Amino acid sequence: MPTVSPETSTETSTATSPAASTLPARQGRPGAGATLVLLATTLTTFMAAASAPTPLYAVYQGHWGFSPGVLTAVFAVYAVSLLVALLTVGSLSDHVGRRPVILGAVALETVAMAVFAYADGVPALVVARVLQGFATGAATGALGAGLLDADRTRGPLVNSVTPALGLAVGGLGSSLLVQYLPAPTRTVFVVLIVAFVLQGVAILLLPESVSRRAGALASLRPHVSVPAGARRVLLMVTPITVAGWALGGFYLSLGPSLARGVTGSGSVVVGGLLVFALTFSGTVAILALRAVPAPRAMRVAAVLLALGVVVTLLGVNTGSGVLFFGGTVVAGLGFGAGFQGAARVLLPAAAPHERAGLMAAFFIVSYLAMSIPATVAGIVAGHLPLTEITTYYGIVLAVLAMAALAGTFLVRDRLPEAARTA
Repeated sequence: MPTVSPETSTETSTATSPAASTLPARQGRPGAGATLVLLATTLTTFMAAASAPTPLYAVYQGHWGFSPGVLTAVFAVYAVSLLVALLTVGSLSDHVGRRPVILGAVALETVAMAVFAYADGVPALVVARVLQGFATGAATGALGAGLLDADRTRGPLVNSVTPALGLAVGGLGSSLLVQYLPAPTRTVFVVLIVAFVLQGVAILLLPESVSRRAGALASLRPHVSVPAGARRVLLMVTPITVAGWALGGFYLSLGPSLARGVTGSGSVVVGGLLVFALTFSGTVAILALRAVPAPRAMRVAAVLLALGVVVTLLGVNTGSGVLFFGGTVVAGLGFGAGFQGAARVLLPAAAPHERAGLMAAFFIVSYLAMSIPATVAGIVAGHLPLTEITTYYGIVLAVLAMAALAGTFLVRDRLPEAARTA
């Protein structure tokens, strides 16, 4: 899944430096409530744009005849580009201000949408996904920080649920536009361009919430480290992290093709519904388990993820759409709970000045897990049936989920107290 919780990004970006001073809103500018809504809808639009190409991949394949391996490679460059942005410009808004970084990200994302709209081959798709990945990575840190600046009470919750909700809206909304409106490879991106232009104009009216300070260039240097006290915790959360993100990567690249094969439907809406089922259920899990202690949330997540994958595989191998979509919903609950639980149990395992490097390591694991396994599956799909690949893929994910469950019990007594109660 092509996102990371901005709440985590924000904590990371401020972990190694003094908090940026908050500036008072100027008269005539939007207040805190309007600012919260604008930043939340902008973040939702970024995430919707991230999943919007997914239902179109089959259309592109039909036009240009590329293989599943190329399809997953086009998807993977987005994840790599997003990771690069998070590791370099993720905390830039602490130094130059929220608004310049957000506006720059919106402008770059708008260019990416235009490249998508006029793409005439695979190279254009790759360029569009690289631009989009970097824009999204830059935006999530600044928007997440801006949401916390606007409302310290509601901001963290908005940060947690908005990314997955945006992915759900983008996957389903894009498929509906592609299915029922003309110019299927262009209309959805024109709609997104209009949305980003309007949001960019509105962001120009926002008051800047932080003052400029030195260190902008230094903040661009990636800082990756795992403190000794956090190594055991990172090792514990890695199986559920890899399983969840690998599941998201598979669904957002090969999922629509698999859905059409299982259901026998040629409608692109089936693929959009699949993305919606996975990501919206993840949003529900984040909301439902936000007050549950993180280690317990991880155990629940591991069981749900493994169970959901098994049910999904039953649907794939029996041709049952009910089992296929039902299993996806359960697996999505596990993914949402697992990512939230992993981030919450990991952060307290490091001192505040160590968290930026630790979360950078967590980001690397997450985004590599989202891109590499799906790319390998796409390459193998040129030689084996997709249902067979899905079965092998799912078995590995279920084993990882069970390993995560065992890990939470094996190391629970050796976790830092703050991590046990997070």
